Amino acid sequence: MAGTRFEFEAELWRWEARTDSWVFAALPEDVSDEIADLPIPTAGFGSVKVEVTLGAQRWSTSVFPDAQRKTFVVPIKAAVRRAEGVDVGDRVRIGVETLV
Repeated sequence: MAGTRFEFEAELWRWEARTDSWVFAALPEDVSDEIADLPIPTAGFGSVKVEVTLGAQRWSTSVFPDAQRKTFVVPIKAAVRRAEGVDVGDRVRIGVETLV
């Protein structure tokens, strides 16, 4: 079931602890604050289930709080990056919709 939808631009970056595979985008602080204030249940590590749109790609995942960045971050799968022709350092338009 759909919840609240947010759209924003963000730069793709590689997670320092696993430079071989994990690529993320940080949600803007105001979007992260709104998600944190929504009356929805969180899962492990304070994650929130979402559906993400990047270009023509749409998939289910979770956003995770990142204490260092003080915002939620969303993983961007390799298959999505390949399909959309984007990679680390690129700015992309992302849609995130919370799932309830």
